Amino acid sequence: MGPESDDDEALLAAWRGGERAAGQRLFERYYEAVARFFVNKVGDAGTELIQKTFLACVEGMPRFRGDGSFRSYLFAIAYRQLCLHYKRRASEPVDLGSQSVAGLDPSVAGVLVEREEQRLLLAALRSIALELQVVLELHYWEQFSVVEIAAALEIPQGTVKSRLRRGREQLREAIERLAATPELALSTFRGLESWAAAVRARARERP
Repeated sequence: MGPESDDDEALLAAWRGGERAAGQRLFERYYEAVARFFVNKVGDAGTELIQKTFLACVEGMPRFRGDGSFRSYLFAIAYRQLCLHYKRRASEPVDLGSQSVAGLDPSVAGVLVEREEQRLLLAALRSIALELQVVLELHYWEQFSVVEIAAALEIPQGTVKSRLRRGREQLREAIERLAATPELALSTFRGLESWAAAVRARARERP
């Protein structure tokens, strides 16, 4: 396969045609992103969930119709694995629309970062409803479009927009509540995109 074929659709077509190397290349391309998806939500349990996600991707490939992008398909699997993880741990029904990572598993520490704004952002994300955290992280960390998020989470685009709006509101409130000073809260929320990019880069370095 030449450089002109080196995109997701071409790799996917080659993989489905029997080229294992194409599938391996897709997995290598998205391993860091999938790892990043789990790290701020399940901590050390992420390694197992990453493996389950890629295994489920292989097993489900014959049923993938190609209606959306490969990465939306892959993150749809990752999200299902995340939901299953917390449902298995719980002794009673889990409502991901209202419960946060901090409430579901207080031991989750997330990514180690140096800047105070980044630590505050991660803590605030873990304190809002998990379904809102997921939407915000896909948007700010992975640069998913509304269409891609809708495909990955299997929800209408209008619901994505609503969750983004509510997520930003809850995140701002959480930052203000957790910040040591009003100035820190203001600089963190105003610089949300740049701090998210910095956390994204730091998460890439995590073993």
